[in-house]
Amino acid sequence: QVQLMESGGGLVQPGGSLTLSCAASGFLFSTDAMTWYRQAPGKVREWIGSVGAGGRTNIRDFVRGRFTISRADDKRTVYLHMNNLKPEDTAVYYCFARETWGQGTQVTVSS
Repeated sequence: QVQLMESGGGLVQPGGSLTLSCAASGFLFSTDAMTWYRQAPGKVREWIGSVGAGGRTNIRDFVRGRFTISRADDKRTVYLHMNNLKPEDTAVYYCFARETWGQGTQVTVSS
């Protein structure tokens, strides 16, 4: 059974930073690409970026330079590092792999 569990969300002021984690189980993990998405209220779910099995990353243009992705195969975990957060980054953040979504973790950027 494939399971993904996001954590690390919370309330942060504009300009602050957060690192989200996604812990995976039910598959090998080290051979799979892992992907981050987010969904704000009233908006469609949007792709943020991915990290491949070899550690290669691809980040969407509008967060490139502020967000980075990494993985720790020994921990079966992928990370989303977010810097210089803006109010428009407020959303539920999800990880995705093996046609499975995590439950999401809420990130709220507000002063």
